[in-house]
Amino acid sequence: MAKRWNKTEERDKRVELKRLYIKENKTIDEIAKLLNIGESSAYKRLLRLGIKPIPFKKKTYRNINRSIIVPKRYSEDLAEFVGTLLGDGHITPTQVVVTLGTKDKYADHVSALMKNLFGIYPKITTRRSNEIVVYVGSTTLVRWFLKMGLVYNKVKAQVDIPSWCVSRKKYMARVVRGLIDTDGSVYKLKYGTQISFCNRSLPLLTSVRNLLVQLGFHPSKISGHNVYLTQRGDLIKYFKEIGFGNKKHEKRFLDFFNKGQLGE
Repeated sequence: MAKRWNKTEERDKRVELKRLYIKENKTIDEIAKLLNIGESSAYKRLLRLGIKPIPFKKKTYRNINRSIIVPKRYSEDLAEFVGTLLGDGHITPTQVVVTLGTKDKYADHVSALMKNLFGIYPKITTRRSNEIVVYVGSTTLVRWFLKMGLVYNKVKAQVDIPSWCVSRKKYMARVVRGLIDTDGSVYKLKYGTQISFCNRSLPLLTSVRNLLVQLGFHPSKISGHNVYLTQRGDLIKYFKEIGFGNKKHEKRFLDFFNKGQLGE
């Protein structure tokens, strides 16, 4: 049961809540964090003090985040983020989400990329499974990505890379970087090193292979759900011309390179 306030306490609480909720137009979630109480407790306090809820005046009403900028033009950063989203991301009716496993340092890279593109820092949470999730809530942004050709269920829909990402070589390189940063691996073979890309969407696998060919690489044929780069020249070319946003991949590549383990 909530503690009974005396008249002075009740007056002070009402003044405080009116300032936060009405004058400063903060959301229930923001107020809860400021007051160090639960979101439901903050809402109950609002009702208890006779303050009428006005959710329609909040910037996140119906998850329409008015502080988010929808890009007006295509860019290299956007191509990379589309690759990231096609790899480790997904969209829901209200959110754009990237689930990164335990890629903690890469989460910072993705967060900075989203800030540059959409004008706000995304939220970053860690689930009990230690999975790091980077996300923004915006129905406007979700509809924009759907119109671009992205889908809710990537595997079921057998999603492919949006056509604009393959219209320029700079976009091609960056969308490939986003895909390999998320669904790719860098690992040691018995006689060399390999960069692989793994995905269960056949159109996406085919497009990645075709893009690598157009960019001057010599990828393997599709094997299972994988495409590989194995030739030493291709590995060095990839590092120099495309590179890694995922520092774990970059570190592994440099370790193998410095030990002379890239193969012939």
